[in-house]
Amino acid sequence: MAKQDYYETLGVSKQASADEIKKAFRKKARTLHPDNKESGDEQAFKELAEAYEVLSDEQKRGAYDRYGHEGVKGSASRFDDMDFSNFQGFGVDDILEALFGAGMRGGGGFGGGFGRSAGPMQGAHLKQDLEIDFLEAVFGCTKTVSIKRNEECTTCLGTCAAPGSTVSTCQTCGGQGQVKELVNMLFVQTYQISTCPHCAGRGKKVDKPCRDCSGQGLTRKNKEFEIKVPAGIENGSRMRVMGGGDKGPQGGPHGDLYVIIHVKAHKEFVRDGIDIHLSLPVSFSMAALGGEILVPTVDGSKILKIPSGVQSGTQLVMKEMGVPMLNQPSRRGDQIVHVKLKTPTKISREEKDLFARLAELQGEKLSLDADEKEEAKGNNEPKKPSNGKKEKNAGAKNKKNDDGETFLDKIVDVFRPKGEE
Repeated sequence: MAKQDYYETLGVSKQASADEIKKAFRKKARTLHPDNKESGDEQAFKELAEAYEVLSDEQKRGAYDRYGHEGVKGSASRFDDMDFSNFQGFGVDDILEALFGAGMRGGGGFGGGFGRSAGPMQGAHLKQDLEIDFLEAVFGCTKTVSIKRNEECTTCLGTCAAPGSTVSTCQTCGGQGQVKELVNMLFVQTYQISTCPHCAGRGKKVDKPCRDCSGQGLTRKNKEFEIKVPAGIENGSRMRVMGGGDKGPQGGPHGDLYVIIHVKAHKEFVRDGIDIHLSLPVSFSMAALGGEILVPTVDGSKILKIPSGVQSGTQLVMKEMGVPMLNQPSRRGDQIVHVKLKTPTKISREEKDLFARLAELQGEKLSLDADEKEEAKGNNEPKKPSNGKKEKNAGAKNKKNDDGETFLDKIVDVFRPKGEE
């Protein structure tokens, strides 16, 4: 399938400035990035990222303008096999930073380019799920999160070399970590920049790699973080721990750790924003007479006044007994109590007599007498089917007026010749 024009993919003209290309890319990236549950499209995001990678680079854009996709063939292929499921739970800014460098966060330039340089690089971002109880989400809590991440090797101190071995500058790339490859395209020759295959982008060669880290300069270790969960946090919220991710290669800084909050459901309370809903069974006596009852809340049992004559389904509001507003714990929602009339299923003989007496006082009949049952039985008997127009005409024939003349006789009189008796 032919690729779409890169300018059309970004939605810009061929005369668009670098700033216009960047703005168009960020706008579409927020809609298409895989973490967007409503409009995310992984394949479309890959195509968008590929278009941006070419058009945001002056040399690649020039080659594309002259020779089309053939002019940049292979320069944007890194997105083809990229698994974007690794970015689930990350925001669009974090994905763009991971793909195109720190410059994609707000203003400034376009970041560190598209080749791996010999200098320090930021480590990968990590994601960790954290499950907390309903009340912990309401009032906040402190939790310990344990993860495995890349840290600097304590044996070689990140140099990748075994103790006593020689570290020298890579002769292939001259310590740059990148090499230029001459590519022939039709009648034109151009250069393509790629990671140095001999030093893997480090810019240095070691005679004897470190055995503990296999010459990577990094090792996997367990790390614990204390997470302070704020009061009022909602299910699915994401907390960022700066520097909690992997250590970057060549002495680069740590990436970030993103903690995804999962709140357990409560057996009685149902949360809706900062309000809490509760279903409250109420007896016939309490519903009719009113009174006071202890109601469970997130702050413990509280007294609730039940008005006399309350109906099933009535909602009673307990002010400021809900969830604290996030980052404003002094403000709280309400608790909405849904009254549910409780019908007893097992009652004593005395209770039956009392209910029967109540029905008698209210003039309520609990059973039908014989005449009512007979009438109901008669109403339930099927009616004889009608013969339609024929039966209707027969009825009209037999129906007589006050003079004993039938309706049929009147019709005959109309067509009878005048003067005939």
